Amino acid sequence: MSSRVFRAVLLAVLATAGAVQAQAPIGLGGLTLKEAEQLMQAHNRELIAARRQLEVAQAGTLSAGAVPNPQFSYSMTNINPSQGIGAGNLSQKQVDSVFRVDQLVERGDKRELRLATAKRLEAATGEDLAEALRQQRLALAAAYYDLLFAQEKTQVTRDTATLFERTLEAADRRLKAGDIAAADVARIRVDVMRALNDTRVAEADQAKAQLALGYLIGAESEAKRIRAIDPWPTVGAVPPGGVTEEMVDRRPDVRGAATRVQAAQSARELARALKTRDVTVGIQYEHYPTNPSNSLGSGNSYGFAVSVPLFFNYQFQGEIARAEADFAAANDTLAQVRAKAYAELAGAAADLAAAADRLKRYEGQLLVEAQKSADYAEFAYRNGAIGVMDLLDARRTLRAVQVDAAAARDDYAKALAAWRAGLGEAD
Repeated sequence: MSSRVFRAVLLAVLATAGAVQAQAPIGLGGLTLKEAEQLMQAHNRELIAARRQLEVAQAGTLSAGAVPNPQFSYSMTNINPSQGIGAGNLSQKQVDSVFRVDQLVERGDKRELRLATAKRLEAATGEDLAEALRQQRLALAAAYYDLLFAQEKTQVTRDTATLFERTLEAADRRLKAGDIAAADVARIRVDVMRALNDTRVAEADQAKAQLALGYLIGAESEAKRIRAIDPWPTVGAVPPGGVTEEMVDRRPDVRGAATRVQAAQSARELARALKTRDVTVGIQYEHYPTNPSNSLGSGNSYGFAVSVPLFFNYQFQGEIARAEADFAAANDTLAQVRAKAYAELAGAAADLAAAADRLKRYEGQLLVEAQKSADYAEFAYRNGAIGVMDLLDARRTLRAVQVDAAAARDDYAKALAAWRAGLGEAD
């Protein structure tokens, strides 16, 4: 089975086994960013929590749209303490039985306003889920490219350490033959130790990057097996420096804040509607037992009742004031979120432009020149034209430029992901 087919089968299994993912081992191996996002959407804990909040909001919408239930009551009256209630079943007892049903009738469009508020809050929570997905996508891209950078850095340091070790072996042979000074061999040995230390640090950084990515896809227990295999994104057109209102308004965090303003407006209208009196309507059936001593005789009767609250002491001033404050706060939050979104987009555009320029210089000039310099130094050293210190300096310079170039690719990839996430776009 090819690795591509294996990964496809693996992702299909994981998508249907989210409930038991903590119990089943996850074989990850080589992972593309697209596959990592599929795993993230199925297993990321922040997204799961955001989905739970949406379910809560949906339940709130169901509750808000419910019509008040009728109230049933039963009462027993006209009990004579001296004679008791008599024998027989309930209909034969010497008491009056009253069966009553009351129904609250809401006025002032309270149910409609309550339902509108809940639906808008549900929509806002849906935007919260979209915002959580946007943020987790950005975090995933950053973690993925950090792992790719850590892998590349580890490889560079390993190759450098291997090269220095081979040079040390050759130097030891030349020392025995008397062709090189002991001081030069000592300098090479120092560089070998430094290269080995750099390799160990790079391996630790790679392990941390694997853990960071593993947490985002819900596979931290299998983190040491994760390997990023996507190529680095190529430098494309730099986005324009200006940020438009349309860019800001289409972001899910801005849409969510705007929807919460609408919900607060509905809640304010609902609070004002509390001053419209609701009516409680009741009907009752009363059963009179057969009893000659009962002045009313025997039989049944029916009744009807209406009750209305009297706002003598309180007219919901607190609820109305709270709703007004919530509406103002929602507008303030919208302005704050819009300002942050604008700043984030502008900053992301600037970072992307700077990262693109830096990467172009590394890939267009610095890497080429550093490689040429190292090749010349290797040739000159083999032919006795330069000393060992010049060779080691050229190697250190090449390694530093290679690591810096990988860091530049990492910075550009993350800046590009941040720009796309700022726009609310998927990679």
